[in-house]
Parts: sequence; structure tokens; C-alpha cells
Amino acid sequence: MTASLSSVAEPPADQAAGAIVEVTGVDRLLLRQEVEEFLYREAEMLDSRRFEEWLDMLAEDLIYHMPIRRNVKYGTHEQAENTRQDKDISWFDEDKWTLRKRVEQIRTGVHWAEEPLSRVCHQVSNVLVGPVRDMADGSREVDVSCRFLVYQNRVEYETYFFVGKRNDVLRRTAGGKWELRRREIILDQNVLLAKNLTVFF
Repeated sequence: MTASLSSVAEPPADQAAGAIVEVTGVDRLLLRQEVEEFLYREAEMLDSRRFEEWLDMLAEDLIYHMPIRRNVKYGTHEQAENTRQDKDISWFDEDKWTLRKRVEQIRTGVHWAEEPLSRVCHQVSNVLVGPVRDMADGSREVDVSCRFLVYQNRVEYETYFFVGKRNDVLRRTAGGKWELRRREIILDQNVLLAKNLTVFF
């Protein structure tokens, strides 16, 4: 089952310039298959610690954001529950450069929170394909949402579960390559229950 155009939130201003196109029938089923295969391949890269190959799946103009979730009064959740990108403090407010530096830090072998390396498993489900936009440069962008469960085991007994939702924008370039253009990570925790956030989402 695929999402209707109204199933995914309106795109932020940085991705709204393209012309929305309707993709139906077999073409939509094929699009969904490509999207799911991209997400599953990404999870495999991370779980296999093939971080450099994962970085190759990210767009150069990537936005990677995980807001902090707040306990707010009933009726104000939509406006106030999540901290805002570029305006409030967030768990992550990054781009491809900072993610690459995080990978390089892990690869030094002296990362205090990732030596020895964690064992990590990503589960991705509930994939919904939303609006599709054709961009002026010949690329195509697709809004995608999914649910995730990330399991992390460190050293011997440290075990953490991260559960939540991802709102992504995937781009298929004019050359046919899929890449992650934007990711919003909605973690279903108010207080971080892990000692650190070294995993990639």
C-alpha cells in the first residue's frame, strides 16, 4: 500500500521548488520498490560498518536533523513538541561534511565511545511513498516516511533500543543514482535513554 499525497507533511521550503508529478499504476509500484531497496541497502551498509559506502549514498547538500522531543501541553504538539532545525537545540543538526567527520573519527580506532565498535542492527518498516517532484536540474525527488528500530550492543552488557519515525527526501539524479537528500529523525524518547548517540540513523 502506498501513501496518498496528503499522507506526508508539506515539504520544507528548501525542497519545494520542483513540480509535483503524479506517478500511478506500475510506475508507482516500481518507484516504491526502488525506494525500499535503497532504504534496505542503506541499513545493510550501516550494520556492516561499511560507512564509506553509506556516505556515498548521501547527497552533497544533505540535511540530517534529529529534533529533541519535549513534553508539551495538549493541543500544542504540532507546534511545540519537536525542536526546530537551525533555531533550537537538537540531537543532530548536520550535513554530509559533519557525518563524514564522524566516520573518520570512528575509523581512528581511538573513539572513546566506539572502541570496540558497537554491534548495530537497523529494522526499517512501514515505508510510505509521498509526493514526487521533478526538479529543474533533471533530477526527481520523492518524499518517503518509514518507521525504524535500531538495536545497539556495546562491549558486553550495554544494550539500547532506538525507536521512531524518519521523514526522508530521496533524490534520483539525472544519471539515475539514488541518494539521500534530507532526513528528519523523530526519536520516540523525551529523555535520551542511551549514554551517547554514536549510531547513524
